[in-house]
Amino acid sequence: MTTSPYATRRARLAAEMTRLGGADSVAIIPTATVHPRNRDSDFLYRHDSYFYYLTGFTEPDAWLVLTGDGRSTLFCQPKDLEREIWDGIRLGPEAAPAALGVYEAHSVNELSERLPKLLENKATVWYPFATHPGLEGRIDGWLQKVRTRVRYGALAPETQRDACAILDEMRLIKDAHEQDIMRRAASISAGAHIRAMQRSATMLRAGQDVREYHLDAELLHEFRQHGSQYPAYGSIVAAGANACILHYRADAAPIRDGELVLIDAGCELDGYASDITRTFPANGKFSGPQRALYDLVLASQEAAIAATRPGARFNDPHEATVRVLTQGMLDLGLLDKNKHGTVDDAIAGRHHFIHYMHRTSHWLGMDVHDCGSYVEPTEIGQVSERIDPLSGEVIKDRPSRILRPGMVLTIEPGIYVRPGEGVPEEFWNIGIRIEDDAIVTETGCELITRGVPVDADEIEALMEAP
Repeated sequence: MTTSPYATRRARLAAEMTRLGGADSVAIIPTATVHPRNRDSDFLYRHDSYFYYLTGFTEPDAWLVLTGDGRSTLFCQPKDLEREIWDGIRLGPEAAPAALGVYEAHSVNELSERLPKLLENKATVWYPFATHPGLEGRIDGWLQKVRTRVRYGALAPETQRDACAILDEMRLIKDAHEQDIMRRAASISAGAHIRAMQRSATMLRAGQDVREYHLDAELLHEFRQHGSQYPAYGSIVAAGANACILHYRADAAPIRDGELVLIDAGCELDGYASDITRTFPANGKFSGPQRALYDLVLASQEAAIAATRPGARFNDPHEATVRVLTQGMLDLGLLDKNKHGTVDDAIAGRHHFIHYMHRTSHWLGMDVHDCGSYVEPTEIGQVSERIDPLSGEVIKDRPSRILRPGMVLTIEPGIYVRPGEGVPEEFWNIGIRIEDDAIVTETGCELITRGVPVDADEIEALMEAP
């Protein structure tokens, strides 16, 4: 019989809990709660990532308790025919062991009664710190109930440890099951970007009023049409100067002939995010200044991709990007060579920051900005200090993470040119970002989002009238 990935993960967590906290360890992992949006209406529910990673269970009001010997107990909503008429069918504790592979299951209504007994005579309790408001208080209450039994010989856990410390490291390396889901999510999202690009050009050619929300609707349609449960995050559809606002949200601004459109959007599929950004001419044809900046950003991304390989550092793609972008800014007159000097001078002074102010990568997985340390854990004690040339702040640097096969990260350079003194006017209000998702492989990286083109000529060909 094939072991589910969730059972395998629970076993790994139990083994690490035992190694780090002793055999008498117990972990408490809750899922997310339902949040009201307004009267009689809730926000669309989304499970907690840690809980789902260990169970594959998507219902609210559920808890996983795992002991160091690998015994797993699920608490979930009981079957309730009246509530199920309104809210949907529940799995129920009776069916949960067979469906989810847990050792036993109980009604969540019994949680407060059973938890103290599960904590009794344990040495270490693990739970995710600072992720669920009120969780620490509830655990304190359960521990207090254990302490009331000390006169009968019961022992209460003396140590509390952060379960995220183990789970973040586990989640950082994606197994084959996870990678397959992420490839499918990336494919759906790539199709959505293509659909939005083509809709923009088609509507403009027809003389129609095109708004950002029109393209947002195309994204959502494609996501759901192919089985995605949600957008992975609020889609950015930014026309013209709005592309210079990094976290702009799709709104009602008009999309004008001759302007660029930046779309940063990705779907979530079976609990895993995708994250793609493409920038394209609204009418399907780049102008000269737009093409010059676009090709610069693409060249910087290609440099970052070449730097994304096993054994390299997480910071290496960013440093490769910054060097290409900064040299391009000097060559195009966005930075004054007489004032900012060579490319090394400009980088040292962080003068590129005026037009490129974010990092090139972040981890990607169940969360769009996924968990996992960016510091190499084997070198965490190596600390150096430097003075930030822009803020004057003292920065403590530690060696960045060594990339290993199975890690998944974004590669997303950009350039954002606002009107300003000394900035060539032909570049004003142009914002460009190109983002792909990369799985680190044994020899380099696999770009799983290139189902939508990045080459400017290919984008123009894609958007041509049929």
